[in-house]
Amino acid sequence: MKGRAPATGYDRVGRFGEAWLDVDKNGCDTRDDVLARDLAAVTRRTDCAVLTGTLSDPYTGRSIAFTRGVQTSALVQIDHVVALLDAWQTGAQALSQEARVQLANDPLELLAVDGATNQAKGAGDAATWLPPNRGFRCEYAARQVAVKAKYGLWVTAAEGAALKGILAGC
Repeated sequence: MKGRAPATGYDRVGRFGEAWLDVDKNGCDTRDDVLARDLAAVTRRTDCAVLTGTLSDPYTGRSIAFTRGVQTSALVQIDHVVALLDAWQTGAQALSQEARVQLANDPLELLAVDGATNQAKGAGDAATWLPPNRGFRCEYAARQVAVKAKYGLWVTAAEGAALKGILAGC
């Protein structure tokens, strides 16, 4: 465990690539891949573009109707389980550009969630933010650990204590 590195040099697009690239080369952007994976009863405009679906939101436990549109798409957002700023401050600075782009688009790292709850999380780590849905906290903590391990990122002492506390109760 180490402390958090400064945010110096952090730039979402410059360091982690444009949002929602097609890194798996399946013809669909990452956002649509995650929506198709995480929503039920999905309808599509094309082979890729998810138009509607229902999210069983892991962060709140609520059901959210998704409809693609200017006023409605933000109701369901794609969360980076390990916030990209947190990743930057816990080791991603040392990764190659290619590895950072892969991290930002990794299905293990991404979840469709309630937009307002995702906004409330911001760049928080497990020491500063946990899903309100207590029944999802074990999976959330396990995903954070898995992502950090996969990309060689570290946890701060406070984050490590929070993760250990959650996982000890699983």
